[in-house]
Amino acid sequence: MATLLSPVIAACALALAAAVACAPANAATPVAHPKASAVLAADAAKKPAKKPGKKAKAAAAVTAAAVVAANPLEVDEPDITDNKTTDYDCELGNKITIYTNDNDAAHIALRWKNRLHRLARIGTTTGALRFENPHYGLIWIGIPSKGILLDSKLNRQLANECKNATQSAIVATAAPEASKT
Repeated sequence: MATLLSPVIAACALALAAAVACAPANAATPVAHPKASAVLAADAAKKPAKKPGKKAKAAAAVTAAAVVAANPLEVDEPDITDNKTTDYDCELGNKITIYTNDNDAAHIALRWKNRLHRLARIGTTTGALRFENPHYGLIWIGIPSKGILLDSKLNRQLANECKNATQSAIVATAAPEASKT
């Protein structure tokens, strides 16, 4: 075995020496790929971004104001004059007030934590009433037995088991009947 190993080592050493001797002088520098060099050239041509000046900040403010004007649902508080009011008592002592207008079935105003929000109706296949305000992330879902308020931005419930006076009366009258059986 020792006799076979020494000729193999000698052959490897000879091949290594030949490779070093035959290597071109510029082999130490990497060969650039044509597409890579184009990308590097484009990156070098880009200038570093400047900090926005007063004019850029003013333009951004005007743009933001235009977005708000285009979609008043997001920020403006709704007008609740001449609306029907429905108060909901929820679990954990939360309270919600919903203002509806007979002339505008596509929107409601919802008072939550002393803030008034305008929500737009979203169609459902189940028949539940669903209203959303994407700016604040509020979702109100009303079914015949209760209502629920969700926060879509934080993915959590804000208020559950919300019942108005009619829904609470139905539950109160149904409870004694259930205990008789």
